[in-house]
Amino acid sequence: MSLLFIPSPGSSHSLTLKARQKYCLRWLGLSSMLLLLVSVLSLLIGSKAIPFKVVVDSLLNGNIHTDSIIILQGRVPRTLLGLLAGAGLGTAGAIIQAITRNPLADPGIFGVNAGAGFAVVIGIAFFSAVSIEDYIWFAFLGACITTVIVFLIGTLAAGKTNPLKLTLAGIAIGAVLSGIASGITLLSPEVFDRTRFWEAGTLDVRNINIPATCAPFIIIGCVIALWLSRSLNALSMGEDLAASLGSRIVGIQFWGLVSITLLCGGATAAAGPIAFIGLMVPHIARWIIGPDQRWIIPLTMVMAPTLLLSSDILGRIIVTGELRVSIVTAFIGAPVLIMLVRSKKSLSML
Repeated sequence: MSLLFIPSPGSSHSLTLKARQKYCLRWLGLSSMLLLLVSVLSLLIGSKAIPFKVVVDSLLNGNIHTDSIIILQGRVPRTLLGLLAGAGLGTAGAIIQAITRNPLADPGIFGVNAGAGFAVVIGIAFFSAVSIEDYIWFAFLGACITTVIVFLIGTLAAGKTNPLKLTLAGIAIGAVLSGIASGITLLSPEVFDRTRFWEAGTLDVRNINIPATCAPFIIIGCVIALWLSRSLNALSMGEDLAASLGSRIVGIQFWGLVSITLLCGGATAAAGPIAFIGLMVPHIARWIIGPDQRWIIPLTMVMAPTLLLSSDILGRIIVTGELRVSIVTAFIGAPVLIMLVRSKKSLSML
């Protein structure tokens, strides 16, 4: 009789798993189609609307139209950077939330973006860094050091991660580093002139080398995140239970930090500090498909650039002179953060 309770390949349990997998794949497919649509719109929409045929001809045949320069030197690098930076920031937010089990965690709140930005300002001010090839390494170093410091503060007392302490430490360190960076730029007009465009957080780049430089680091970070997704599921049950199931907590946290550093460092160095992407999108993915990190992370990789590119397109439409994408994401993200803070379910996870 006990054999009746063992799930077989044809049982309702297996059918439920298959139905859930189909449901998640359907959402991933729809999100990918939406991302493709938004990417095309990013090439079409701007201060000057360009017909779809002209865009296709320019991409396939090069500079054959008067508008080809706008497409090839402006909108293509901009769209590629939006894809990369969105995937990087969104995936980093998903990993941080999974490792800390904190629903309010993201690269901005944890001070990772501020650390990368501070290091870039130091590189420009004291080491004559003038291009992304120069200061991307400063961004990586700043993101890495800030992540380690915040993580150590959050684990110093109890010997394991404390989500509330991590959040408070990230906000405090981020505020200090942002203040120092602002002070340096205000004291030096030359540094201010070099950083004012970057610090605004924008996708408005005019060089394909910028997304090409950060692409390998963000791609490697995303691959590590996908590789960690199953282990992050175990970690979500708590460090003690995950360890009892055979998970190597230190290894998971180490590779998580490596992935966060690559993702945040690359995205911030190329596009500047852009907040709330890493906070909003993992929550949306979790709301759609549940707590399984094996689906949250790939869905976030697709949905985050969709949100970032949509915000960039909206910024081009709202203001004639263009509204920076970081401002648009802040307008969207601030209400989401307030909603999360007021949510009893979210607070109960702290």
